[in-house]
Amino acid sequence: MKIHLQRELDSLKKHLFHLSSLVEEILEESIHIITHNDSQGLAAIKEKDQEIDRLEVEVEEECLKILALHQPVAVDLRFIIASLKMNNDLERIGDLAVNIARAQRFLAHCENRHIFSDHILKMSDMARLMLRKSLEALMNRDDVKASQVIEEDDEVDNYYYKVIEMVKSEMGNGPNLPEELIGWIMVAKHIERIADLATNIAEDTIYMVKGEIVRHGQG
Repeated sequence: MKIHLQRELDSLKKHLFHLSSLVEEILEESIHIITHNDSQGLAAIKEKDQEIDRLEVEVEEECLKILALHQPVAVDLRFIIASLKMNNDLERIGDLAVNIARAQRFLAHCENRHIFSDHILKMSDMARLMLRKSLEALMNRDDVKASQVIEEDDEVDNYYYKVIEMVKSEMGNGPNLPEELIGWIMVAKHIERIADLATNIAEDTIYMVKGEIVRHGQG
């Protein structure tokens, strides 16, 4: 029974890796749309998001099947629970990536794109790195790496606040700016939320490994 359970867990890990890779791709593509004024990329991103939604359902069904057939306990049970929550977080990140791409409609005629692009790129790179590290921490049951992800969330928050300050400094510089500034705020907020979801995965990893709840300052 233990051998069969391990095979099921290994298969689940592979599906989560695949799902996470797709989420990273869609996030990278959405940022490219924003920073390079690519008005043609949204359709491809929506199609990829549909694939993410399909995989999210498959992973959930796989987790429920393992619970029903093998009735795992201790750390294996906590891994399944963490995987279910991560699965949901990854699907939400995919949705946020679509929202980032949709914000391009506010920025299509933005003449000061370069002012914001550098901060947005750095912010998104950090969020993507957090996402990748949180997945690795969960798969490898590495609570140390998970703790690093939690600490890095503050850096993404700092980038978000910088974008807000930049928006404030740009206000009043032109009649068309308000719509564009709203677009940049939306993009920054979605990336900040993605980093929060990566942090959630890291917190669930710590619970899986140590049985400690660290969310909301607990643990």
